[in-house]
Amino acid sequence: MCVVGATALVLGVTAPLSAAQAAPSPERATLGARDGWAAEGTGTTGGAAATVSRVFTVRTWDAFRAALAAPGTEPRIVRVVGTLNATAAGCGAFEAPGYDFAAYLAAYDPAVWGYEKVVSGLQEDLRAASATAQGQAIKVKVPANTTIVGVGRSAGITGGSLQITGVDNVVVRNLTLESPLDCFPQWDPTDGATGAWNSEYDSMVVYGSTHVWIDHNTFTDGAHPDSTLPSYYGEVYQQHDGELDVVRGADLVTVSWNVFADHDKTLMIGNSDSAGATDRDKLRVTLHHNLFRNVIERAPRVRFGKVDAYNNHFVVPGSAYAYSFGIGQESRLVAEKNAFTLADGVPAGKILKKWKAAPVTVADNLVNGAPVDLLAVHNAQYPGEALTADAGWTPELRARVDVPRAVPALVDHRAGAGRLG
Repeated sequence: MCVVGATALVLGVTAPLSAAQAAPSPERATLGARDGWAAEGTGTTGGAAATVSRVFTVRTWDAFRAALAAPGTEPRIVRVVGTLNATAAGCGAFEAPGYDFAAYLAAYDPAVWGYEKVVSGLQEDLRAASATAQGQAIKVKVPANTTIVGVGRSAGITGGSLQITGVDNVVVRNLTLESPLDCFPQWDPTDGATGAWNSEYDSMVVYGSTHVWIDHNTFTDGAHPDSTLPSYYGEVYQQHDGELDVVRGADLVTVSWNVFADHDKTLMIGNSDSAGATDRDKLRVTLHHNLFRNVIERAPRVRFGKVDAYNNHFVVPGSAYAYSFGIGQESRLVAEKNAFTLADGVPAGKILKKWKAAPVTVADNLVNGAPVDLLAVHNAQYPGEALTADAGWTPELRARVDVPRAVPALVDHRAGAGRLG
């Protein structure tokens, strides 16, 4: 039994599988040798060695938080059954007394407030207090030596944010993660020429952590795609942030066989050009056999890190598409043997995006079934944003490499939650 505040939550216990079985169950699986950067050094085992008393089966968000809060750093396994809803009570449950969205809109209307200064005053203070309350309710810290795994084909988390912060050896598998919906976005009139609504909360954040394996999950906006969001002040009321961030000194991460779907700013590796003191020589991430379907940008955007992206399938939308690979400050991206399915009218040169001058290695990538030199077409189509070749390193941690022509069928049928095995 684990006690949180005054509420006692009884967590189920599952015995480990017999050693005589031919293969471990998903909850006791460990990352294979050479399977991406997370296999470097000690490798990644998560909670595979958990004793009976450290295996929890949870069916509610409160029970999930309690399982992760159980003291100790000994290996633990948290088995998720069904869908855990972090915001079941609705946005009203987080509102600070006196907060009123209509009053907020009236106070900071550009016709009244203008575009020259950030918002301040009573309603902004109340919005910030409401946002703090939501953050405390939906963020959950994942401790070291932990495996979180969905049971069966329909396990997931809605509206929660997994914070893998300052720890080592974490595995997250087989979950459908519906992006948190920020109830209280902030209006910033100084963001761009016409202002913007800015939101918080990623589905998962890897912050200053090492040896993290993220496998066979589905990241999605679910019931609240951006197309359903309203507009205020002529700008989309953006209630989504990213799906996955790997930031602030995080290192040795493998992201494999996931689906990232129907999202705007999807996956960021390194979140600041000024973070060299923490990020330089870190942010080593492998992305393989992932499906990026109808995502607008950041698949991924990279700063500083040595990132190996191979055998991924990118299904690119139409006019809304911005780019897939963002080349940022001191990045060293290797992108090989990927497959891109571009909508009609999308030029292949948009796949790469130059944010800062940094070399990139591209090889053996297919675009609509044909070999394309992504660097050459980018530089030809966008000569003012030309990139240079050769990231300066050769990936060695690749356990399985498929020919790019096989990637679309293979990834589309095997990636994502509910497809372990």
